[in-house]
Amino acid sequence: MVKPTRVTNCIRALRFAHGEMTQAELAERIGVTRQTVIAIEQGRYSPSLEVAFLIANVFGVGLDDVFQYPNSGEETS
Repeated sequence: MVKPTRVTNCIRALRFAHGEMTQAELAERIGVTRQTVIAIEQGRYSPSLEVAFLIANVFGVGLDDVFQYPNSGEETS
């Protein structure tokens, strides 16, 4: 069983806020398959940094507006 990533995202909300863009349309714009977009949206897969930037650029927002990583309280200095 694949362990889900702790990185969360709001891709679904962004797609609907941008003209109800489909997963297939987003996939085509960033050069991946629809299945990859589904896996990223569902938190089953963390995208590469390049793909993360491409997603953010499609929506005209910063990375931290698309992806969030929870604070674990175990920060190191």
